[in-house]
Amino acid sequence: MHPIVPSGHRLRRLRRSAPLRVLVQENTLTVADLIWPIFVREGVNLREPIASMPGVDRLSVDLAVKAAEEAAGLGIPVICLFPYTDPAVKTLTCEEAWNPENLTNRAIRAIKAAVPDIAVMTDVALDPYNVLGHDGLVVDGVILNDESVEALVKMALVQAEAGADILGPSDMMDGRIGAIRNALEGAGHQGVAIMSYAAKYVSAFYGPFRDAVGASGALKGDKKTYQMNCANSDEALRLVARDLAEGADMVMVKPGMPYLDICRRVKDTYGVPTFAYQVSGEYAMIKAAALNGWIDGEKAMLESLMGFKRSGCDGILTYFAPAAARLIRAGL
Repeated sequence: MHPIVPSGHRLRRLRRSAPLRVLVQENTLTVADLIWPIFVREGVNLREPIASMPGVDRLSVDLAVKAAEEAAGLGIPVICLFPYTDPAVKTLTCEEAWNPENLTNRAIRAIKAAVPDIAVMTDVALDPYNVLGHDGLVVDGVILNDESVEALVKMALVQAEAGADILGPSDMMDGRIGAIRNALEGAGHQGVAIMSYAAKYVSAFYGPFRDAVGASGALKGDKKTYQMNCANSDEALRLVARDLAEGADMVMVKPGMPYLDICRRVKDTYGVPTFAYQVSGEYAMIKAAALNGWIDGEKAMLESLMGFKRSGCDGILTYFAPAAARLIRAGL
């Protein structure tokens, strides 16, 4: 129960000046709260703009290394890799996902060799390698759960071998966290952390991301049989409980801004490291409005990120990470 405000009390008193406002500020956004997702592609010295994500590029591995160096210089603690996979290597069986020499694994090794102190997070899902664009294996239009989990385990192990610090299973198959954790333990990768995409919703906000990884035209059907219904919140808590019990170290809610209520419920219920992904559609909306002069882009960016902290998030995956880091470091 909140206390009754005494008669005559002026709540504006503590908003009167900048020193008073900062003194009583309840939440703080720091550079250490940011995870920077970057897109990698084949090539050398190649920077390829993504039309639906202004300001975001696909980077060849050598430029991804430079991005990691930039992140480290700004104090961003983690980068997260997503591959733009050559359509020629996409198959129904997705075997490129666990190729030790695939694009992601080469990028991990190059980044860890050049910037050993930055943490590298990866995506564990089959959609970048699946000719049908799904996060799991598909037979006769049905996404197979257990067979997909076996494939995801192989994918996770080669990423751990390459030097990944955090694995991000984003596939939403049942039982994959326990299977991956057991495999990591058995292979001597006890130190590799898992940030589970525990509450990942079916969402219209993923569109630009699918452009970025080349999956937009590939997807056949939808993902409603494995991603969450946007109308559900209690289910999210059950999913988080399950993934924690299976060995997840951290949990994520995705998308971000439309699901801040889920972030708060997860944090309040479990008190575990809780993250959210400010996804591509969220980024694109803010960026497009700013480019059209409809909003102040920098202020809207920082306000949106503070919303995640206020909702209980320990950190945010955001394409705004380097821009936000510069502003935070400048004291803005």
